[in-house]
Amino acid sequence: MEKLLIIDDEEPVRRLLRLNLANRYTIIDTGDPEQALALAMQDKPNAILLDLGMPKFSGFELCRTFSSLTSTQLIPIFIVSGEAGAATKALCKELGAIAYFEKPIDFDVLTTRLASVLRTARPERRGEVRVRLRVTLKLRGMDIHKKLFEEVSTTENVSLSGFMCGCTALLEKDYLVDVSLAREGAQFAGKARIIHRERNQTPYHRYGFRFEEKSGVWILQ
Repeated sequence: MEKLLIIDDEEPVRRLLRLNLANRYTIIDTGDPEQALALAMQDKPNAILLDLGMPKFSGFELCRTFSSLTSTQLIPIFIVSGEAGAATKALCKELGAIAYFEKPIDFDVLTTRLASVLRTARPERRGEVRVRLRVTLKLRGMDIHKKLFEEVSTTENVSLSGFMCGCTALLEKDYLVDVSLAREGAQFAGKARIIHRERNQTPYHRYGFRFEEKSGVWILQ
């Protein structure tokens, strides 16, 4: 059976969801937003049902976090909340939620939407957690014209073994560059190879890098 993670600080609401969905799905539930993140990464649910109004972390913060982590960003997020309003729904969509259901819940509509989304859900493609984080780096190497370039860039996301960022220099896949953290005198981080390239019409092209060698000075350890 496909697996749902229910996150709501009200036990009666979680019980109601379990009663109405347990015949179709394996249910994992928690009222603790901190535990929710661990459960999502550990149990890999097929979908997340998320309340907005919770202590410690709001549903908005959790939604943003789930959408930013590689290990959870492909999991469809369904907001199930008592909060109404077009602005709230628009913000949830912007943060990565795929659908919004107001309480009291129409379970016929919810189950139909769940089934539809899960039929077309994207498979998990990455095995390493990638975090949306802006880190300033200094890149140094040879461009496609065999000329030395040195450029400061900011990452879009980082992982334990790599990162993605823009760069004005024209580079080819498999090129190797020196990478330094642009802080405290540019600390050398290692040598990284281009494994992915996206060219577009802007001055910046996007490159995905994977470290071939690391000096130990990196944002994630």
